[in-house]
Parts: sequence; structure tokens; C-alpha cells
Amino acid sequence: MAEEETQDTEVDENSGDQNTEDEAPKALGDDSGKINPEVLQSIPVTISVEVGKTSLKIRDLLRLTQGSVVELERLAGEPLDLLVNNTVVAQGEVVLVNDRYGIRLTRVISAEERMKTL
Repeated sequence: MAEEETQDTEVDENSGDQNTEDEAPKALGDDSGKINPEVLQSIPVTISVEVGKTSLKIRDLLRLTQGSVVELERLAGEPLDLLVNNTVVAQGEVVLVNDRYGIRLTRVISAEERMKTL
């Protein structure tokens, strides 16, 4: 009989562990599989602004020194790209805000257009 009581206790402990595991998914969403917006909104992303780009051969890269000029493919006056996690999501122009650079958005790329570039 002592063995049966021990087995009952182990089953009770395991069922307690299952309740703890069941609570973890609820933080991400509910039973319908929807993601909790608060969790989604707290995920960090990297935002960067691309002025332009170019390709160089390694020999040309090694020749660069202080004062060298690297010509970019983008023309002066063209909008800059705003990237979120390396995906272009908008375009804009450089502005100064309290002695810091910023970007004023002039065009937001639609989700459909972003999907075409993937």
C-alpha cells in the first residue's frame, strides 16, 4: 500500500507541473492562438537609414584613406530609405531636430510592396 500512495503523490506533483506549463502560452496569447498585442509591441527592432550604397573591389576598398570619397548610387535629393530589421518600410528626407539628425517620412511602403521584394 505504501507504494500506491507514493505513486498517487507523484501523479499529483506532475499534474501541478502541467498547470505551470499551461500558464506560459497564455502570456503569448489566449486559447484561440492570438498573440497578445502587449507582448508583440515590446519586441525590439533595429531601425536604420540608408543614404545609398555601392560596390567596390577589395583592392579599391584597401586603398581608402581618411579623406577618400566613396561615390554612392543614389542621386542627391533622392529620398533616403528607412529600414526596419534590414527591410525598407519607408522613405524620407534628413531633418535636424535639436542638433540631432532625424528623418521626415515622405512615403510609407505598403505591406504588399514589401512582400514583392522578399
